[in-house]
Amino acid sequence: MAWRTARHQLAERAPAGSMLEVAARIAGLHAQVMSSAELTLWARVDGLRPDAVRHALWEERSLVKTWAMRGTLHLLPAAELPLWQAALSTRRGWETGAWQRGFGVTSEELERLVDAVAEALEDRQLTRGELADEVARLTGSDRLGDRLRESWGALLKPAAALGKLCFAPSQGQQVRFTRPDTWLGDWTALDPDEAMAAVTRRFLAASGPVTREDFARWWGIPSPARGGRLLERLGSEVARVEVEGTAAYALAADLPGLAEAGGSRAVRLLPAFDQYVVTATRQAEHLMPGPFKARVYRPQGWLSPVLLVGGRMDGTWRQEAKGRRLLVTIEPFTGPRPAWARRAAEAEAERLAAFTGGELELRWADP
Repeated sequence: MAWRTARHQLAERAPAGSMLEVAARIAGLHAQVMSSAELTLWARVDGLRPDAVRHALWEERSLVKTWAMRGTLHLLPAAELPLWQAALSTRRGWETGAWQRGFGVTSEELERLVDAVAEALEDRQLTRGELADEVARLTGSDRLGDRLRESWGALLKPAAALGKLCFAPSQGQQVRFTRPDTWLGDWTALDPDEAMAAVTRRFLAASGPVTREDFARWWGIPSPARGGRLLERLGSEVARVEVEGTAAYALAADLPGLAEAGGSRAVRLLPAFDQYVVTATRQAEHLMPGPFKARVYRPQGWLSPVLLVGGRMDGTWRQEAKGRRLLVTIEPFTGPRPAWARRAAEAEAERLAAFTGGELELRWADP
């Protein structure tokens, strides 16, 4: 817990201005909910401005929003997008007959659709409806245009994995898309296998030791055996270890640090979908006191905001804006909390209120 907490930049916050480095180190920011992505960085970076993530996305273009691991939305450092895209292109679940039948397209139609998306988005930013119109025009198929309108995201994910699409600034309430190479202005195609190896190292460096199931689940592949093969492709760079009786993998270079890691008293309020929580699913029983996994890992893939104490998921929390007030309610799994942990959690709530511009009202719920 201590080692992983430090690697996730939760034992000690990174200095102001290191937002992109932190996003890279923890393998991106889960962005199904944009505010959660922002708070993932807030929990790790000192002096983060409330508008920093949006500014980096839409003005500096130093972050980019796209579909990535598990087919979910992530924010990734723009300079590293070719790396992630090359690695993501190795999954190719869309090439299976089951996927194509499920989404009502043939292999040939999907290839035409991806090509049309790339052509339509060159130096342009289009809403989904506009993109569907262009795809219909370019392919001569109203049916393909209609499929894009009917299926939110699913038929666009192959284009994203192949580097043909990413998100652009929204137009009012309408999401828009563009092409990464023209949006970012710099693109170098990378070898997919080498990129996959680099991504595997990145994950192990932040979240190891991991089981093959952990890795497969995070990367979004159905086979733990394939997850194990990807880990073992690193050869002597990876070591097999045992964590409380469970076989796992870690980077060989990290073994001394893992053995020497001491305890941590860091306390953080992690947002929903925080990367620390996302990558701890298999080990969650070891990272929280008692049978509370269902309160964090909820139905339909929802992950609750977590009170983290010394690397352990010690409770959940929620926030609610009420005019100028920010109501923060912390719900420990067990009680009572040590005085030092309670004080630290209250300081985190004060820090959150300052970040959001609210006047804090803090409540502790009974376990």
